[in-house]
Amino acid sequence: MTVNAKVEPTNQTFSIRSVVDFFRHKSTLIAFLLVCLFFGVINPAFSTGTNLLNIVDQSAVLAVVAMAMTIVIIAGGIDLSVAVSLDLGAMSAVSLLKAGIFWPFSIVAGLLTGALVGLFNAFNVVRFGISPFLATLGMLFIGESIQRIYTQGGEPIYMARMTPAYRFIGKGDVGGIPFEVILAVLVVLTFFLLIERTIHGMRWRAIGAQYEAAQINGIRVERYTALAYVISAITCAFAGIMLSSSLSSYVPVSGIAYLLDAIGAVFIGASIDKESRPNILGTLLGVLFFGVINNGLNLLGVHFYWHTVARGLLIFIALILTTLNQRKSE
Repeated sequence: MTVNAKVEPTNQTFSIRSVVDFFRHKSTLIAFLLVCLFFGVINPAFSTGTNLLNIVDQSAVLAVVAMAMTIVIIAGGIDLSVAVSLDLGAMSAVSLLKAGIFWPFSIVAGLLTGALVGLFNAFNVVRFGISPFLATLGMLFIGESIQRIYTQGGEPIYMARMTPAYRFIGKGDVGGIPFEVILAVLVVLTFFLLIERTIHGMRWRAIGAQYEAAQINGIRVERYTALAYVISAITCAFAGIMLSSSLSSYVPVSGIAYLLDAIGAVFIGASIDKESRPNILGTLLGVLFFGVINNGLNLLGVHFYWHTVARGLLIFIALILTTLNQRKSE
């Protein structure tokens, strides 16, 4: 007679598994801390308060653009035209400032320009059913051409005597903290509350996860999809205003420098989520990770060509971790 004994997993087995799961889900955060420790040991100047504040300051514009990218990706899309929204927002605001228009109206005009880009994207994606990738890629090409035509080949628009209030956006400080850092924090906080703490965020997640199911459950998927693109574009136009204030000028096609980093930050951030979903705090971690790498390599005197290699490797690692998490969930 054979007795089949069921072997119950021991507490030790559960403990080891939980530790492994913890390190897998937190590996990106752990890597971030280790990189900070590495740069701090190699060059003590990295850990100074002034340098850390400098990292945050240099990451402010990217953080705003990455928030815009996050909401679109959460909703199941992609927005390659964030660069155009940034550029055209800055172009409109600076052009009006140079023409003597009162600065609040110039800012509003820049934001409205971004809204038009968002509406154009939303119309193509929602009404015509064009792939978000292709629709926003087309907008990227159109927007870059508009800038070159407007500036007669890409000449920057300089503001030697920029209005002090407008200049304060990118160059002012409050209690020693750069004002653009404060603005970036407010944008991140707003997106966190909107996406992580409201019913609207839940609906965007539902649309991104199961479009048809969201439709069946009564979610107005077309309205929410369109709204994601409009919010994204307005947010990026605001980032353009921040950048133009910091540079005291509008530089055509400068937004393209933020496009790939914004996408990378979103997917790096997704690796810290148990279900590998894009999330606001994860995206912020991705932005700071890029900022730390760029700053640390600069302090070490590494040629800027290698900065892109480091960012690329970081994205590859994040994608591998995301894939492992998804397989574990399945």
